[in-house]
Amino acid sequence: MLLKDIINFTDSKLLSGDENKEINGCYIGDLLSLAMSKVQKDNLWITIQSNINIVAVASLTEAGCILICEGFDPDDGVVSRAEDENISIVQSPLSAFELAKKLINNGF
Repeated sequence: MLLKDIINFTDSKLLSGDENKEINGCYIGDLLSLAMSKVQKDNLWITIQSNINIVAVASLTEAGCILICEGFDPDDGVVSRAEDENISIVQSPLSAFELAKKLINNGF
């Protein structure tokens, strides 16, 4: 599924990256060390984490997109670092649970 479709049905906002990126699979979790071992290439990673380390984890795992939920704003420098690393970041006011329901209900 294209990231722009996910953005559309989750009422999310693209902060960095390519909305035409193909997204396959999803991981939901906030513990960075666990995300490093669980996020797969081209996955959507849903988290409340918003610090600069999320870009490093996404780069290491080749995540398709970081979706920051609960309306958290990324810390200073996160979006510019993500742009430098070609990492897509999306922001949503919804909870991880609400996002998971929307993903499932829209055939993801």
